[in-house]
Amino acid sequence: MIVAPKFRGFICTTSHPAGCEYNVRKQIEYVKQQKKIPGAKKVLVIGASTGYGLSSRIAAAFGCGAATIGLFFERPASGSKTASAGWYNSAAFERLAKEEGLYAKSINGDAFSNEIKQQTIDLIKKDLGKVDLVIYSIASPRRTHPVTGEVFNSVLKPIGAPCTVKTVDFHSRQVSETTIEPATEEDIRQTVAVMGGEDWAMWMNALKEADVLEQGAVTIAYTYVGPDMTHAIYRKGTIGRAKDDLEATAGKITENLNSIGGNAYVSINKAVVTQASAAIPVISIYISVLFKVMKEMNIHEGTIEQMYRMLSDRVYSGNLKLDGKGRICMDDWEMRPEVQAQVAKYWAEANNENITEISDVEEYRKEFFRLFGFEFAAVDYGQDVDIDVKIASIQ
Repeated sequence: MIVAPKFRGFICTTSHPAGCEYNVRKQIEYVKQQKKIPGAKKVLVIGASTGYGLSSRIAAAFGCGAATIGLFFERPASGSKTASAGWYNSAAFERLAKEEGLYAKSINGDAFSNEIKQQTIDLIKKDLGKVDLVIYSIASPRRTHPVTGEVFNSVLKPIGAPCTVKTVDFHSRQVSETTIEPATEEDIRQTVAVMGGEDWAMWMNALKEADVLEQGAVTIAYTYVGPDMTHAIYRKGTIGRAKDDLEATAGKITENLNSIGGNAYVSINKAVVTQASAAIPVISIYISVLFKVMKEMNIHEGTIEQMYRMLSDRVYSGNLKLDGKGRICMDDWEMRPEVQAQVAKYWAEANNENITEISDVEEYRKEFFRLFGFEFAAVDYGQDVDIDVKIASIQ
């Protein structure tokens, strides 16, 4: 069938298998053009199908030559309904990895559940024995607790007072302001339960107890800090409280891994267009302006450039360059004073008349649709495609 983008607000309800494969191929080609990374050999990526998780898997496989197990919760095609983009991404990755002689298997299911944790452990024991790197890159709006059964839902709200922020609708390019009411204590508790560090700690404890972690194993989770102009809704809001919990959990996991010489780190990554970030009002205009500034300074990075640089220049370089809180700072280029000064200037000036001149809102729009396999000039979207794509290791 011919697949066209269908969307409502910040959600695209279709995805294109050929476009998703093209996106994966592009990332693989980038990594293969770089120097090999003398690092991880057996890698588990929890949240491996899109964004930073997908790029982490690609960088580990094609940069380090690692065997990878990818875990995700994606939807296969059904009738005339396309699969989710993450499904197509993962199918393409597995196929292309195996063409290069790389081990690649995937598990589709709820990462928060004990059943999927056990299924993952069983696969590691059967095929790899142990893993030396665990990437934790889960972005979910809800979580069912595996012990209590309580269902938690995360919210995007400021804490303490209402917050009025500038935003841009990347479809219409209209700049506006929106006010978000503050979170309740229950909102905060539930958001921390979904996006904090509890599940990461559960994963690492389960892997350690099952004896499937190599001596000196490393685990990395991802966070974002950003500039002051986004803090009210992000870092000082409910998501920020959850990220504080995630970062505090790294130290607890490191203590738990002490007997095997393991370490847990949180990497502060650069702002990029993801399905999650597209729903945050203030982030759309910030990223649109940031893209323009960083491109002008020739320091713009997407997810694959970030993850290759994280593995090659930090994790396996002998110098992690940790900040005062023990975090890996992959946002170092974004947070350069000269970058942020120019971003702040454009931000203050942004209005409906000048938004296309002082920002890269058109590129933001394209990046959003590229998450779903659209807007790639090299892909012929007028051609029929088979939407029923299989993932070889998932029956």
